[in-house]
Amino acid sequence: QVQLVESGGGLVQAGGSLRLSCAASGRTFSNLVMGWFRQAPGKEREFVAAITWSGGSTYYADFVKGRFTISTDNAKNTVYLQMNSLKPEDTAVYYCAADRSPYSPRFWRTYDYWGQGTQVTVSS
Repeated sequence: QVQLVESGGGLVQAGGSLRLSCAASGRTFSNLVMGWFRQAPGKEREFVAAITWSGGSTYYADFVKGRFTISTDNAKNTVYLQMNSLKPEDTAVYYCAADRSPYSPRFWRTYDYWGQGTQVTVSS
């Protein structure tokens, strides 16, 4: 089992920045893919970014390229999502997830473990 706890969400003005954290505990993580997803009210859950725990591979949704950066701190068992140049359309609940399979990092249905989510609200 893997337990994931997100933090760092909040209210920010458009153009501002937030850094989300996802603290992982439980089984060893070296072969997991860690992902960030988001879900806005009335919309489907969508992929934001993913990273292999070793940090060797990263994946981004087109709409966050150049604005968001995913990273890991192995010593702290923590995954980060640095979000810059935030837009009102980035408003959503952001979820951290872990996938035991490396083959489909963009598809939320393949992920095995999920955090409780953290709210990000961007005001215009």
